[in-house]
Amino acid sequence: MLAAGLAVAGCEYTYDDGRSYAASAAAEATAAPGPLFTRDPLTRDPVGQDELDGWVARTLPEAPQPAVHLGAGVLAAGEVRSDASPSLESGTYALTLACRSQRRVNFTVSSDTLTLVDLGLRCGINRENVIYLSAPTALTVTVEAKTGANYAFRLRKL
Repeated sequence: MLAAGLAVAGCEYTYDDGRSYAASAAAEATAAPGPLFTRDPLTRDPVGQDELDGWVARTLPEAPQPAVHLGAGVLAAGEVRSDASPSLESGTYALTLACRSQRRVNFTVSSDTLTLVDLGLRCGINRENVIYLSAPTALTVTVEAKTGANYAFRLRKL
């Protein structure tokens, strides 16, 4: 019984499915390998004040509607910065947030009575929020980083 089992274990089952193996081997040999995508950690390091305008231009490209309020800056580790907008008329707005840092950057957007956005943004990904203001309102954008960071935001009326 043992000898029969060993004899059968060495057998291979094959069949002809009508394909040309030479053609498929040639096709596999000419296929280009897929690209290897890796994230460069240096692209998450903050830029200095002299390179900030270039980073903002690349990160927040022009939009069809003009910006009614925007801001950008360089934050030191543990720094908190606030920026107040002028009084905005009622309506719908798009708020775009971006950052560049090895860690998350916290954005808080609020009026006198209400917090509209409270977000810990993972840097390298832009975030756009739609905000509706039912009455003329001034907004305050507060940005906080635990490590050095760049931040940018743009508010435009839709």
